[in-house]
Amino acid sequence: MTIAADAITARGLVKDFGGTRAVDGIDLAVPAGAIYGVLGPNGAGKTTTLRMLLGIIDPDAGERTLLGERQPLRVAPRVGYLPEERGLYPSMTPREAIAFMGALRGLPLAEGRRRADGLLAEHGLDHAAKRPIRTLSKGMAQTVQLLGTLVHRPRLIVLDEPFSGLDALNQGRLEQLIRAQAADGVTVLFSTHVIAHAERLCERIAIIAGGRVRFEGAVEAARGQLRPQVRLATRTTEGAWRAALPPDARRDGDVWRFELPDDGIEPLLRALIDGGAGIDTLSIERPGLHDAFVAIAGAAAARDMATASDAEAAA
Repeated sequence: MTIAADAITARGLVKDFGGTRAVDGIDLAVPAGAIYGVLGPNGAGKTTTLRMLLGIIDPDAGERTLLGERQPLRVAPRVGYLPEERGLYPSMTPREAIAFMGALRGLPLAEGRRRADGLLAEHGLDHAAKRPIRTLSKGMAQTVQLLGTLVHRPRLIVLDEPFSGLDALNQGRLEQLIRAQAADGVTVLFSTHVIAHAERLCERIAIIAGGRVRFEGAVEAARGQLRPQVRLATRTTEGAWRAALPPDARRDGDVWRFELPDDGIEPLLRALIDGGAGIDTLSIERPGLHDAFVAIAGAAAARDMATASDAEAAA
């Protein structure tokens, strides 16, 4: 069997709901074995895009492939999917819920129960294996649903806002689990409105706003769209050395900030020393993914993402 270089491809995906265009010409390429993030505020079209990729809904225009297959549902047994809307039968036990989710992907129930026992023990939930799910904490229940997504050992895992509703401890555990899956060669695609998760985990990202892809590529390429920033603190405030500062230099108290000059830091450093600036600190700071997101998608989209994150933290 030939393994596709890209686990997922999308070309020109379009989806309308009534008179509203939710997705407007999405192009994606998710390399096999990568951790790939889809970033954007709520309402950007992330969930609709994932559902089209998985074959849950069909696009109105465009094409997509999933694990090399143009009909995504044909490879459903090789895919694990955690939807944004969580849902477990409250009277089921974790052991049975995980086995049941595996059975939906073709895994025999007996094997599903055996694997469920191992997964629950591995994640410190063996003590709750036979308790009704209604008695579990929210974080424990979400972990159970995630384990059910993995029990049939898929080659592609798609997670829609997987960090939503998790506390910091469980978010960290989920990040570890994602890394472990990728280390085994599994492709992981997840959507999020929390940039920090994507920055820590992803090799490649797509930034979506208003139903369109604003950027698609390596995280480093996104950050590379902004120049590094220089942070300078001096012991003197006046002198001939100030003429060497670039025009965009702005002062915040005792600290100057500006973009790294085109000719590098060495000419500026020489002018500062020769001019007696008295350098206290001089550092070159690479832009973070948040800065790149603002530059690519706009400040309004970044505010929407921050608002959603703040609302989750307060919930």
